[in-house]
Amino acid sequence: MKCPFCGHTSTQVLDTRVSDDADAVRRRRRCESCDKRFTTYERTELAFPAIVKKNGSRVDYTRAKLKDSMRLALRKRPVSAEAVDEAILRIEEKLLASGEKEIVTSHLGELVMRELKKLDKIAYIRFASVYRSFEDVSEFRDMLDEFQGNTPPKA
Repeated sequence: MKCPFCGHTSTQVLDTRVSDDADAVRRRRRCESCDKRFTTYERTELAFPAIVKKNGSRVDYTRAKLKDSMRLALRKRPVSAEAVDEAILRIEEKLLASGEKEIVTSHLGELVMRELKKLDKIAYIRFASVYRSFEDVSEFRDMLDEFQGNTPPKA
């Protein structure tokens, strides 16, 4: 491990501890050159797929952006922050389990809609109305009929 003070590459581990929530290893180190001490953390690195937008550009997956869009749909709805976090975890598990290096926004949007449908019906309809960008009222009505189980889902 490179010393952050002098840049020397030889350091000694003085103490190793697992974090309280067991998701990281904390190591206390001492530089063998300048004798200064510092702490490092070792965490699991998860590789989420890149998000391919409608225009073809690619962006990194951002949990904060997903959470913000879900919060917007859930605005003024009686859904706890814990429930939203659990839904995001389920979405992230599906993204990681897919094994894909890239995923299109439409697939991510469908995952979000499934989770919102479980959390809150109004939030689901809000998100779907923006996500599917309806051209007229009949498209919105078709989505509501689909939601209520009156017609089969459209492809």
